[in-house]
Amino acid sequence: MNYFVTGATGFIGKRLVKRLIEQKRKGTIYFLIRESSQDKVPDLLKYWGAKKGQCVPVVGDLTKPNLGLAAADVKMLQKQVAHFFHLAAIYDLAADAESQIETNIKGTENAVDLANAIGAGCFQHVSSIAAAGLYEGVFREDMFEEAENLDHPYFRTKHDSEGIVRAKVKGAWRVYRPGFVVGDSKTGEMDKIDGPYYLFKLIQKMRRLLPSWVPTVGVEGGRINIVPVDFVVNAMDYIAHKDGLDGQAFHLVDPKPHRIGDVLNIFARAAHAPKMEMRINAAMFGFIPGAVKKGLMSLTPVRRIRNAILKDLDLPEEVFGYINWPTRYDCRSTQAVLEGSGIACPNLEDYAWVIWDYWERHLDPALFVDRSLSGQVAGKVVLITGGSSGIGLATAQKMAAAGAITIICGRDEEKLLEAKALVRSEGNELHTYSVDIANMQDCDRFVAELLKDFGHVDILVNNAGRSIRRGIENSFDRFHDLERTMQLNYFGALRVTYGLLPKMMERRKGHVINISSIGVLTNAPRFSAYVASKGALDAWTRCAASEFADLNIHFTTINMPLVRTPMIAPTKLYNNVPTLNPEQAADMVAQAVIHRPVRIATRLGILGQVLHAVVPRPAQILMNTSFRMFPDSESAAKGKKGSGPSAEQVAFTTLMQGIHF
Repeated sequence: MNYFVTGATGFIGKRLVKRLIEQKRKGTIYFLIRESSQDKVPDLLKYWGAKKGQCVPVVGDLTKPNLGLAAADVKMLQKQVAHFFHLAAIYDLAADAESQIETNIKGTENAVDLANAIGAGCFQHVSSIAAAGLYEGVFREDMFEEAENLDHPYFRTKHDSEGIVRAKVKGAWRVYRPGFVVGDSKTGEMDKIDGPYYLFKLIQKMRRLLPSWVPTVGVEGGRINIVPVDFVVNAMDYIAHKDGLDGQAFHLVDPKPHRIGDVLNIFARAAHAPKMEMRINAAMFGFIPGAVKKGLMSLTPVRRIRNAILKDLDLPEEVFGYINWPTRYDCRSTQAVLEGSGIACPNLEDYAWVIWDYWERHLDPALFVDRSLSGQVAGKVVLITGGSSGIGLATAQKMAAAGAITIICGRDEEKLLEAKALVRSEGNELHTYSVDIANMQDCDRFVAELLKDFGHVDILVNNAGRSIRRGIENSFDRFHDLERTMQLNYFGALRVTYGLLPKMMERRKGHVINISSIGVLTNAPRFSAYVASKGALDAWTRCAASEFADLNIHFTTINMPLVRTPMIAPTKLYNNVPTLNPEQAADMVAQAVIHRPVRIATRLGILGQVLHAVVPRPAQILMNTSFRMFPDSESAAKGKKGSGPSAEQVAFTTLMQGIHF
């Protein structure tokens, strides 16, 4: 009993051959291989665990008559093949129509012609549930001509290729229609992103944004029939060798498929991501006329937003067309055949974690993108203002170590020299400039000198800043606090940015990172001057990001939590408060450089912003409690000595770690 297999190098075909060998099926397995792919044969034989002569490669081409086999090979196979497995095809909704016609239809015609020419025993054709099209209702295994909504080339070519088998095979034939095939239910092994895998990036992003216990809003739609590859292969092998089943089609599907909302939540649980407790049924959008949808998509802003979302989530456009999958697949005949074999489709909930784990370790597109800091900054000019100490110096050390042309500026010449010596002691180079960012004329001089020396700046980190911790009730006679803070944190940062943006526009690339504060999100009391200056910078940044979005110039705001730097040293209370260290803060800057997000903030900061937006009165009460719980700094309190922190204060600062008090 010999076999001939097309697509033996593919995801399903490779495992089918392995299964045939493991089941000790007698005979030789001939497998089609392109001439250019012969170097894959040794690895295939090793993967299969094939004995010498058990698996024989046959050079050919799916797109040529008789699969491009040499006459001698055709003669060799005459009356020698009991099972002709045809798996070579395109299983991809996003593939172009021409390649699908060439492979799925013409390839099947050529395979059938060869099977007829060599007198193969049974033509085992691996089709897909797509052969039913988007049939409205239950599609039985004995149905074929009833398929409908075959406009998409993937559905059409799957249907037509199955039609070729039914009409042109001279001997016996059997057809297998798998559902959406995912990885192995035991190992998770998969070779590409397809089907439900397109949803994984969304789940991953939600996990990074929110704790797993936070309920979210999701989408509901049709039932997505998902099956693991090991079930498909085991079922095909068993059915192919069972007598009396010729001329039938078999649905290799999950008899109890889940709706898309449930699928999302199953994988969300596997990923420890937030579950979508409230779901909006996508069918409700069906009432919108097609002409209206087309008109909306023709609008440039809508089209650009859609494209940006698709790119960010690694989603092909075709996915949205199948959220409301209308077809259910009857598989009672297949279940009857498999009864007693021990072969059954496992419940998705039982193996989803294996699928997710394999995807995140091996298939996540982010794994194939250079996300290292050196990959983003090596050879690029990076300017960090306020870089002689604290966050700025720690950031400069990271950038220099990653190969960036690193520049810092500050007011204190002595500290700049110390910073340069420190970075040099680590084996890296640092360029320093003395400048008072709060002085507009000095900013202009500095920028002109900088551009003369380096020509441009790729990444600007606006880190220089001033913080004043003083309640408004103690500031009535200190209006200059507002002016000095705004001068440095807002006007100074923008004076430097305005000087460097023209070159970024000319080069059509650049990145501006503004170090803001968690206080902007939580409306921290006692920091009104500081928060107002940072809030102004945040607002400007949002406007600038909108203006420069099409010029490849990115803007990132980092709402930094409390960091133990010289800036907070005068406030002795902070000696007993949990804070970040400068190196941890520099890690946040590095993440901004690598990923270029619109905003980086802690979960507590985001929660504070949400509370102020949704329940502003309770949020104000909470912040007022903190305001009254902690005194002003000793200087602001006119010399009043403060005692050590109370147990209540310690508990509060631990709970609200990172927020300014």
